[in-house]
Amino acid sequence: MKSFALVLAACLAAVAQAADAPRLTREAVLDETLKPYTGPSVRGVDTSTLTGKVMCGYQGWFNAEGDGAERGWVHWTKHHGPLADGNAKFDFWPDVSELAPDERFATGFKHADGRVAEVFSSFKQPTVLRHFQWMRDYGIDGAFVQRFVSGIHDPRLLRHNNTVLAHCREGANRNGRAYAVMYDLSGLRPDRVGEVMDDWRMLRSRMRIGEDPAYLRHRGKPVVVLWGVGFSDGRAYTVEDCRRLVKFLKNDPEAGGCTVMLGVPAHWRELKGDAVNDPALHEVCKLADIVSPWTVGRYGNLEGVARHGERLLKPDMAWCQEQGLDYLPVVFPGFSWHNMYGAPSDQIPRLKGQFLWSQFCETKRAGASMIYVAMFDEVDEGTAIFKCTNDVPPGGESKFVTFEGLPGDFYLRLTGLGGKLLRGEIPISARPPER
Repeated sequence: MKSFALVLAACLAAVAQAADAPRLTREAVLDETLKPYTGPSVRGVDTSTLTGKVMCGYQGWFNAEGDGAERGWVHWTKHHGPLADGNAKFDFWPDVSELAPDERFATGFKHADGRVAEVFSSFKQPTVLRHFQWMRDYGIDGAFVQRFVSGIHDPRLLRHNNTVLAHCREGANRNGRAYAVMYDLSGLRPDRVGEVMDDWRMLRSRMRIGEDPAYLRHRGKPVVVLWGVGFSDGRAYTVEDCRRLVKFLKNDPEAGGCTVMLGVPAHWRELKGDAVNDPALHEVCKLADIVSPWTVGRYGNLEGVARHGERLLKPDMAWCQEQGLDYLPVVFPGFSWHNMYGAPSDQIPRLKGQFLWSQFCETKRAGASMIYVAMFDEVDEGTAIFKCTNDVPPGGESKFVTFEGLPGDFYLRLTGLGGKLLRGEIPISARPPER
């Protein structure tokens, strides 16, 4: 479950891992990474609207020792040191069989047959391009590229963030997919709200983000997302800070003119549970254009999916419709963060795709016109839909979950079918279609 503590811990670990590396200046990073896109662009999905789209979240936060980012192991490991038994932070093992040799990084794990187990790095351009090719191959419309505000200060984190964004931009353009920037506000300090504005100004002015053909637009304007608005988990920034950001993204003379989407808590409308008890949250939502409640981990079985549809999904959509807002529901395939926090392995079982498919069906019944799948590459929390392997290394302290014998591309295919269901190309069914 996306949380302030999770993102903050990752950033602190990354800083520690880079402490002994040669000094890199912020200005050098900006000069190196903030460049307009000049490559080819293939016509594919209609990037002029979010309506009818199934988008997924793209974390892009993985680094490996020797990948060129000079950050060591990031998001694969719990602590500084090699990726080996007892230090793994992720629960699903990615399938790297299609990656080139220089895209695969050896770990301290071995498969049952003795082969060295390998992982990937999001810093490598061919790997990210291949991920967007998979989106194209399986009919997934595109991705919200995560941009972590807690990483815009340290030069190496900033270089990684900017590099991954550039890779995603190229991957979307080359494969006819849509992409948009999603700011994850976790870890933001109130005195640094202006730095988020400055970051977006630089992306717009120097990288020309929002102008290439693949960038997602909605209501005639480029989409930008603020994730983490109104959560009750002790964040330092406030709803009022979020209001400032929304007004900036909509009204700034140079960097504004955006369609703004807010990632809010599951109970945002009721102002309880994971949401702050502050009516100002509703006022901020009314200033935006799209509301997207975070529901990962908020239900854990088929009965919970149905209850969520009746108690939250339908009333939420009705509220948004009354306010003239679009509503982007979040669905997820399952959940597991045993290696990260010691929680039960396979905590929310995938049920061989039934759990995810039931959510697609509930959103369709409720009248949703767009869906957000969390997440494309999130093996840390066990929500990944990209290709993972069932041939996981046998663990001692570290324990890995499988796709229950299903093909490694099963959830990519199922997500593509979810798009067809959303658009009315296939009917609602009790079980996932065979193809």
